[in-house]
Amino acid sequence: MITHKFSVPNLKKEDEQKLGEALLDVWGVRNVKVNTQTNEVIISYDEDAGALHDFQQAIIDVGYEAHKLENEL
Repeated sequence: MITHKFSVPNLKKEDEQKLGEALLDVWGVRNVKVNTQTNEVIISYDEDAGALHDFQQAIIDVGYEAHKLENEL
């Protein structure tokens, strides 16, 4: 399992559920943490089942910007 962090600008408390549901629908995602105070989303996933660009696209598809912050945590 791999963990990556994205910066998602202008997150609000009400965005947590929407983002969490969108990311958990992506194949391979095991855990999602949305932090509205730091505007960060941390995703843990099975590297054999999912790819980083899929998660970034899922964030963009629900109306947010997504910037990869770090390589594996």
